[in-house]
Amino acid sequence: MQLGLSFSDSDVSSFTPLVVLELAGDTKAEAITWLLNRIRDKQQNRGAELLVNQLPFPAQDDQKSNPNVFGVGSTLQRLLNGAEDVGLFKEFHDGTMRGFTYANRESFKDFNGDGEGFLSDAECQYIIKHELDTLRAKNEEHVPGYPKLKLYPGKSVVRRLQSKGVLIQYFPLHNKEDLKRLSFSWYKKFKLSFQPLDDIRHYFGEGLALYFGFLEYFTYALVPMALIGIPYYLFDWEDYDKYVLFAVFNLVWSTVFLEVWKRCSAMLAYGWGTMSRKKAFEEPRAGFHGALGFNPVTGREEPVYPNSKRQLRIYLVSVPFVLLCLYLSFYVMMVYFDMEFWAINIYDENPNIATSILLFVPSIIYAVVIEVMNLLYRYAAEFLTAWENHRLESSFQNHLVLKVLVVCFSLATLLITSQILNQVMEAFLPYWLQRRRNKKVHKRMRRLMGDKELPLLEQVQLETEMYTYLGTFDDYLEQFLLFGYVSLFSCVYPLAAVLVVLNNITEVYSDAFKMCHVFKRPFSEPAANIGVWQLAFETMSIIAVVTNCALIGLSPQVKAYFPESDTQLILIVVAIEHVLLAFKFILAFVIPDVPKHIQVKLAKLEFDSLEALKKRKILEATET
Repeated sequence: MQLGLSFSDSDVSSFTPLVVLELAGDTKAEAITWLLNRIRDKQQNRGAELLVNQLPFPAQDDQKSNPNVFGVGSTLQRLLNGAEDVGLFKEFHDGTMRGFTYANRESFKDFNGDGEGFLSDAECQYIIKHELDTLRAKNEEHVPGYPKLKLYPGKSVVRRLQSKGVLIQYFPLHNKEDLKRLSFSWYKKFKLSFQPLDDIRHYFGEGLALYFGFLEYFTYALVPMALIGIPYYLFDWEDYDKYVLFAVFNLVWSTVFLEVWKRCSAMLAYGWGTMSRKKAFEEPRAGFHGALGFNPVTGREEPVYPNSKRQLRIYLVSVPFVLLCLYLSFYVMMVYFDMEFWAINIYDENPNIATSILLFVPSIIYAVVIEVMNLLYRYAAEFLTAWENHRLESSFQNHLVLKVLVVCFSLATLLITSQILNQVMEAFLPYWLQRRRNKKVHKRMRRLMGDKELPLLEQVQLETEMYTYLGTFDDYLEQFLLFGYVSLFSCVYPLAAVLVVLNNITEVYSDAFKMCHVFKRPFSEPAANIGVWQLAFETMSIIAVVTNCALIGLSPQVKAYFPESDTQLILIVVAIEHVLLAFKFILAFVIPDVPKHIQVKLAKLEFDSLEALKKRKILEATET
């Protein structure tokens, strides 16, 4: 995407916008002028020093048009300086990944000429987002035109406008040519090959690329389980003493799977420059509130909320609510079992077409009930987590993940039905709705503009009305549930791994499709791993040890060895469980999280940094 190096308030074509910023249609003129001036102002004046212009959408007769849509871009020089500000890592001439500095720009591998093409679109858009997010109030007491919208020195302007609904949205624009190339290599051809993770990272950023990397890795890792599960299912394997062997293999697989993924993600993160990248200082969430106080870390005034109040809300309200929902989920499950037992008894007493159809009724009712319960619980969990008033977005996400995982797995017990429904609801239904909306926008723009060709304005209009991608939370949650099915229940139902493999193959294509055609392009999010989800998967693998040992203890083959002593059987099963847990932790300890060659490169980088620091200190000492 071409970056303009000049700027004119009256000429929208003087630069190519990378980010779209939409304010409410009734925003006061003085507030708009103030915000645009702050975005354009020099950095030394505490401005963002970015390019911004209003996009000239034509007036519409049939419906009200929002005139307050702006394109935001930047000069190449500003982006390169911004790359240093955000701590971007790029490949050095010696093959190592190092933090980019403008002074040493010529020493980086792909920096040629003035640096055109050195930064990807996703990186440029991330830098612009960072500059907008860190745009702070100076001495303003309130937003111009809004006396009640208070400000104080150091307050993030964009987050304040977002929290009060003045700023509706801001999002990065798609690059049509890059998106077309990515779509062709990613999902438009069915092929048994690896995904273009580097291209995905280049276009969408590391966070999303890591999700697709994990999805791909999980799918391939399931193949051995699927190959073993098929003969177990086809043959009368319960007559053989292979039940225990399958359970033990399941336990070893779940441990090796997660430990090897750590190594894979470390290699990806190092190659993408996010492993050694220092985490940016997190700003308070837009929804965070509290009395104005002093932040001892930043030295700025900002809202302060006592941690004791937050803990009281968590332990006196959120925890009891989650436990109540957990009880209700098990109660509904028991009711389902009773209905199932009732339907089977009726069929046994009078087997006919009507009673055979009746056998499916409990499952259908249960499927509908758990979907409704999941939806209601998700809304309640998000409301409670927001009410707890977490200062940081990462803390908010961690508490939300914990709430959802505690209850969600006990509800989502129907594998095939849930996944088919998810595929339809996640990708194809939104795509169909989006296509209808796009046709309407296209016709409206053509009618208003006549023969004039304004592809940029039409693109912005279309993307403004597209769905917003809310992050990888639901995608990881789906994979977590599938991992639970395999690790917990594959001994009972050996085809679980086969079904998950088939689901994930379609998931790759449907997720890729929705990212390219259903949602707005999300901002790049630097990530070195899958975060709290790694802990969630590891916890599930530990639970799987207990569950599989219990299944082994309840199996007829094992019980046959202890016909008169249940106590002895229980003690032996518990002992085996402890041995397997010990083996699991030893295996996790033996397999390094980071490959040796990457450890060497990281150590070399640290050594070079220390040597450079020593030389600088010696130079300073000689000068004085």
